[in-house]
Amino acid sequence: MATPSNMPELGTRMPSFNLPDTVSGKAVSSATLLGKPAVVIFICNHCPYVKHIRTGLAAFGRFCQERGVGMVAISSNDVTQYPEDGPEAMALEAKQSGYVFPYLFDESQAVARAFDAACTPDLYIYDAGGMLAYRGQFDDSRPKNTLPVTGKDAIAAVEALLAGQAPAADQRPSIGCNIKWKSV
Repeated sequence: MATPSNMPELGTRMPSFNLPDTVSGKAVSSATLLGKPAVVIFICNHCPYVKHIRTGLAAFGRFCQERGVGMVAISSNDVTQYPEDGPEAMALEAKQSGYVFPYLFDESQAVARAFDAACTPDLYIYDAGGMLAYRGQFDDSRPKNTLPVTGKDAIAAVEALLAGQAPAADQRPSIGCNIKWKSV
């Protein structure tokens, strides 16, 4: 069943994190995203909603990189239940998909909880001060509709921030697979 994002309140400060990048092996901190607009997106390898936008997400990453916008993707799934979402598979996925942004592993799931992430993909865009300016869908495309993957909602939010404006207030939740939480 599709899970919607939780849509935290706009203006919420970006939670701090320090997570390993599965491609470079280096730790990436939230501090590296401050001082410029920044994108944080929760994804995973096996989710059909993420697979559906994979090419568009890679293009969006290049769009952000070209404009000096920070971007990271984070996978927080329980790899005991979903080993295909583990670090080695994440690194391979990043390379095969052409991701130019760090693909971080949140093994403890603490970062996903701090962001109030609920699904994959779950997208958050912050202003240069680290305050939440956009949260919600990448675009209107879904695996079972015929709409093309464009990233239009994410692109519009980034372009607004780069122009010194707030993204449109009408923001629609993302829809995707629920994050696979560890059993307690």
